Amino acid sequence: MTVPRTEQDAFDRRSLHERIAADLRDEIMTGDLAPGVRLPSTAQLKDRFDASNATVQKALQLLKDERLVVGRAGAAVTVREHRQMTMRPASYMAPATAGEPYRWLTETAKHGGKARSRLLSVAEEAPPADVAAALGLPGDGTALLRHQLLLLDDEPVELVHAYYPLDIARGTALMERRRIKGGTPTLLAGLGHPPRLSVDRVSARVPTQEQYEALRLPGDLPVLRTLRVVYGDDRRPIEATVMAKAGHLYELRYEFMPE
Repeated sequence: MTVPRTEQDAFDRRSLHERIAADLRDEIMTGDLAPGVRLPSTAQLKDRFDASNATVQKALQLLKDERLVVGRAGAAVTVREHRQMTMRPASYMAPATAGEPYRWLTETAKHGGKARSRLLSVAEEAPPADVAAALGLPGDGTALLRHQLLLLDDEPVELVHAYYPLDIARGTALMERRRIKGGTPTLLAGLGHPPRLSVDRVSARVPTQEQYEALRLPGDLPVLRTLRVVYGDDRRPIEATVMAKAGHLYELRYEFMPE
């Protein structure tokens, strides 16, 4: 039986400075407060939210910790440049052309700055249940994991756990602890497993301890978790990747054509 919600259930139990930060964060992410624009003054924010000076300052400090705004006490606070990034997964799914780096690096660098990847580990292990199901593994099955951190201007952008069926990975450069020139889409295509279809499942999650530390998250903000399954010929899954990025700094853009 569904229990009706009461007014008390619906009340926002967050502290006032968290609620103020949430409203300003939304205005920053939607572009109402664009990069380079000054936030309303402390006096204006006090009037708008019926808050004390100290409460407004606590809210602004949250946004500074999240790298959304810059400024110091007593001075104007400005929306930080180049922090609201729209990522287009389709733009870096295809194999790179001969001699070119992994397309994530070249496409991300178009936003400005230097993009690079840091390979953290390569190992055979049992993947999470949703990854195992996507790859068609038995309950105790293992896959090859390539674990890396993607960075832009030395700031962490995305934590990546990419899993590959062992019968595809064994005896190839996937097993080696080194970066793969052109990225794994290029390598898989060269091995006779060109990517034909990619399916993403995106959810907002409370960050795990690993995600919190690796992405240098400032607080209890969600991460965007993407489970991407790449299929080759005959709809065979050839890669399943779990990607996590800071939900307050990035959005994902997908484009579709009507059938």
